[in-house]
Amino acid sequence: MLEELFDVAFGGDSRQRLLDAFHDQHERHEEHRKEQDQESDHRPYIVPHKLAVVAKVASSQSAGLKSEWSESALSLTRRARRINRELAETYPHAHCELDFRNPLELSVATILSAQCTDKKVNEVTPALFAKYPDAAAYAAADRAELEDLIHATGFFRAKTSTLMKLGQQLLDRFDGQVPSTLAELVTLPGFGRKTANVVLGNAFDVPGLTIDTHFLRLSERWRWTDNTDPVKVEMDVAVLVPRKEWTMLSHRVIWHGRRMCHARRPACGVCPIARLCPSAGIGEMNPTAAAKLVRSPSQMHPEWTG
Repeated sequence: MLEELFDVAFGGDSRQRLLDAFHDQHERHEEHRKEQDQESDHRPYIVPHKLAVVAKVASSQSAGLKSEWSESALSLTRRARRINRELAETYPHAHCELDFRNPLELSVATILSAQCTDKKVNEVTPALFAKYPDAAAYAAADRAELEDLIHATGFFRAKTSTLMKLGQQLLDRFDGQVPSTLAELVTLPGFGRKTANVVLGNAFDVPGLTIDTHFLRLSERWRWTDNTDPVKVEMDVAVLVPRKEWTMLSHRVIWHGRRMCHARRPACGVCPIARLCPSAGIGEMNPTAAAKLVRSPSQMHPEWTG
């Protein structure tokens, strides 16, 4: 309600400063409340009053604020951290969607996920992991048999070569074990920084930012960075949120990109962070139509039936 009053009474920078002040005060209140109620079973949900003002906020931003958007480094950091907290409430169960039981399995699954959905990879890996339980098995694999097992993931010949080389290098250099440092991981076949950070964050609990296509798209829409190179984006985002949050932030951003902030038609009309997004309004603004664009809505709000 307060945001609606601001929208009517103020415009431009004045309204934005008042909104920022209000959200900062609300943020401090929420942090204090959470400290007092850490043991409560709080079920995150998209607050109705937030949805009520999405259209107004997005309309003003899409009308011309996007090209004029500017903020201090401090304001950017605060906004990025507010977005992270909102995403944490929206996706309380965000996690790596590749199935795995150990670092080697996650390494293999991540390599297979290139140009392939996690769902398809998860359909392939049970039989694959059963037949190839360790690095030695991949190094000694029969090429035709391995190609046949991973055929459904696409680019199966190149991926087969990568997995066989990975198994051999793990045997030759790391006693058959997947190393737990970024510097070592990126020297292995099939590993760039993205794959390395996936393995570090989810198999070794070492914080890392996974800069995939969803992360690149959303970080640009949120104006977290002016860069498009994944490494530079990683460096820019790393200074905005605490290191301990990097892995979970990656999951939340990827989940939001897959479920709501789509590449072609984002569901802006029901997005819980629209008021914090410089690009709000580029997608579907009608709440009813936007709700139909949301994938797996029950994972965001158990009572959402849209």
